[in-house]
Amino acid sequence: MKEEKKKQISKKPRRSAAAKAGRKTKKNIDKSKPVVHVLPRPVVRAIKYTLIIFFASFLIFSCILINYSMSPINDKNTTVTVDIPTGSSFLKVARILEEGGLIKNRFLFNLLAIFKGATRLIRAGEYEFNTSLTPSIVIRKLMRGEIKNYLVTIPEDFNVNEIAHRLDYFRLIDKEAFFELARDKTYLSAMGIKADSIEGYLFPDTYLFNRSMSTRQITSIMVSQFWKKVTPEMVKKTAEMGFTVHELVTFASLVGKESGYRDEKDLIAAAFHNRLKRNMRLQSDPTAVYDLEDFDGRILRKHLRRDSSYNTYVIRGLPPGPIANPGLASIKAVLNPAPVDYLYFVSKNDGTHAFSSTLREHNEAVREYRRLQREAANQQGNQQDNQQDD
Repeated sequence: MKEEKKKQISKKPRRSAAAKAGRKTKKNIDKSKPVVHVLPRPVVRAIKYTLIIFFASFLIFSCILINYSMSPINDKNTTVTVDIPTGSSFLKVARILEEGGLIKNRFLFNLLAIFKGATRLIRAGEYEFNTSLTPSIVIRKLMRGEIKNYLVTIPEDFNVNEIAHRLDYFRLIDKEAFFELARDKTYLSAMGIKADSIEGYLFPDTYLFNRSMSTRQITSIMVSQFWKKVTPEMVKKTAEMGFTVHELVTFASLVGKESGYRDEKDLIAAAFHNRLKRNMRLQSDPTAVYDLEDFDGRILRKHLRRDSSYNTYVIRGLPPGPIANPGLASIKAVLNPAPVDYLYFVSKNDGTHAFSSTLREHNEAVREYRRLQREAANQQGNQQDNQQDD
């Protein structure tokens, strides 16, 4: 019996070491499982409500911001001009706009600007806004630097003083700085001007200027335009005729001041050319009053006798410099004078002139002009008398 029990015991399968190890490992794995803690239902509901309120508020606020950004500032349809100084912070810009009546909700405007990334992209300068614009468009114009431009026309034959007055009228220049530049030898040389003054080189044209431009920038633009119009071919022809560029401009300024009628500029240029060849004084009336500070517009006999380096009734040849800023027509007339032998011309007081080749013809033309002048004066006097009688 004992032997049978021993046999039965020996037949029972023994667990291997690996099996035992596996069992222990399984127990270890079970113990390492993370413990999940479930939040109480009230807490979960509170989080859900908070998220719903947050997203609902965000949606409502977004709608408010979008509506603000797309709504006109007001319905008055008025134009407002504001000047943003260089170096202004965004907060200062916003304050300037608010003072100009262009912001009706400072908080929303600031937020909109931040959203558009405009706080560091606003360019200084003068801006013109209409109150029918939306805040979004206002910010876009500020970001693009759409500053106000001035269309300024500089007529032919304006002198430096007249040009300075016109630019100053639009508050585009510092007059003191302008006149300093006009005689700054270093600046003139850098601009290719071999003269003591900028007179003659400020090309008459229509320009688009803005107040963010400096005085130097504006004058440089006008001088650059001169060199665009006066081509290398024209400079070459000037030298072939025995003139310097400065003498060309001086000559052209006399032609321009004598007549604004383009069809006769080449005739006036021819008369001056012919007088120069004969060593005759040019006797151009505008030269006698060029350097007068208090000139009232009437050229008198005493002006023609003035001892001035510009007065061509006293000096021979061309003046030392231009008396105005001539246009391209006057410059071309000097380079291409009419093939005539005229030496004299007298104004008909209608923008045109009577030309003569001899002094006798000229004197007759002067007498005829004076007769017509007397008749016109008498006719005007009669008309005034008739009006008084009526």
